[in-house]
Amino acid sequence: RCALEGLRLNASPPPQPRQSSGWTNGLALLSLVLSGLLWIFGLVDSLQRPSVGNSLELRQQELTALAAPALPAGLRQALTGAQPLEALRLDLQKQVDEDPVPPAAQQQLQLALLERQAGQGAAARQRLGELNQQVPPEQRLLLRALMEPASGADPAELELATLEPLLKGWGLSPLSRQLICQALGGPLAACENRPAQQAAVLRLLGTTMVPVLLLLLGSALLLRELWLRWRGKAAPQAPLVGPPLTLAEVTLLIAGGFVVLGELVMPLLLAPLLQGLLKPLASQPALQQGLLVLGLYSGLMAAPLVLLWSQLRPHAPRPQGGWLQWHWRPLASGLRRAFVQVLLVLPLVALVGWVLERLVGDPGGSNPLLELVLNSANPLALLCFAFTALVLAPLFEETLFRGVLLPVLAQRWGGLAAVVVSALFFGIAHLSLGELPPLFVLGLGLGWLRLQSGRLGPSVLMHSLWNGLTFANLLLLAG
Repeated sequence: RCALEGLRLNASPPPQPRQSSGWTNGLALLSLVLSGLLWIFGLVDSLQRPSVGNSLELRQQELTALAAPALPAGLRQALTGAQPLEALRLDLQKQVDEDPVPPAAQQQLQLALLERQAGQGAAARQRLGELNQQVPPEQRLLLRALMEPASGADPAELELATLEPLLKGWGLSPLSRQLICQALGGPLAACENRPAQQAAVLRLLGTTMVPVLLLLLGSALLLRELWLRWRGKAAPQAPLVGPPLTLAEVTLLIAGGFVVLGELVMPLLLAPLLQGLLKPLASQPALQQGLLVLGLYSGLMAAPLVLLWSQLRPHAPRPQGGWLQWHWRPLASGLRRAFVQVLLVLPLVALVGWVLERLVGDPGGSNPLLELVLNSANPLALLCFAFTALVLAPLFEETLFRGVLLPVLAQRWGGLAAVVVSALFFGIAHLSLGELPPLFVLGLGLGWLRLQSGRLGPSVLMHSLWNGLTFANLLLLAG
């Protein structure tokens, strides 16, 4: 009944609201206009970017088909369905038909193999013939073998190990290699890769059962939290302390420092320089891309953080814990709060995503980093992506949105309005119209944790845990 009472009272107002100078107000207004235009164009442009959703669905279907033979009979039907290979063929066919970008050679080959498995020999042969005109000469050996099986080979002796010369240069998945072996007449027992199938079972459980368990646990905790608030037994909020900045200074920080300088100017300056420095790594494109992402994100952070330092430097004395109120210690309680909040937000984000998909389908515009992680097999590149997503992004984004924006707004408008507005800006800043609703809900959870705990550290940990769950799911699907 009184779940939201006290939000305004707990936001400690500044002793004397300061007034910004005229040039600060002017720069803030100009930055706001420019950032608004950049964000609008970015959100509209995101609709033209491809979605990683189709790739994730195909990886999930392929993982299911690979794991199916190694699953116990009692679990197979529940986890994989009756015909996992047929389900993969239909999804792959749908993506090939609907995607304006020509599919990769590996996808076309896999679809041809699945068509042959489904008894569509003519369609498979036609697809292999078309693919034969597109791939380099060294890859045509496999296609010719599939279109004209060698008569001298003994099918009983054919197995995966004997196919290595034909598979060279293709970079095929274990499932595709198994289908090729069967298409050339090899017996199923010799063509199956049992270690790969058993590993796929563990990965399948990680991408299906673990999320379901987390959703159930999160739903139970959410109902418990709502019940406690209804009964008026929720834990009291901690005092909220924030930096002594005016609205114009915060606008200049977010709009000018983050959007204009960080998202526009710094990439224009840094991208050519970093690309030149990384040219020696042209033979390792994944590592080159990983270092480029790390460098560009570090550059994006630099301008707003320097601006924030210059804004806070003149103010003294600092309160206990600093203007941002990190309060990392005790670390155990921060981690506990962060994990519980992840569980509370998870069912809400999932619900919003489900409703969005039912209403508008897949609008596209996924974060490009997701596709990079999904398709990268370079450990150093993955380390760069992980450091960016699990360390840099949580620290930087929480500093701006929950460390500065939320407490400054709360001192003027109250805690509830501050949580909502900071979550909205947090979602928009990712420049993806399709991901905006789920990100907004995630931002609400991050802001609520900042408000309840009075600490910034747990919000950073929660953000890192959330990104870590996404990253782990991508790694499991990528194999």
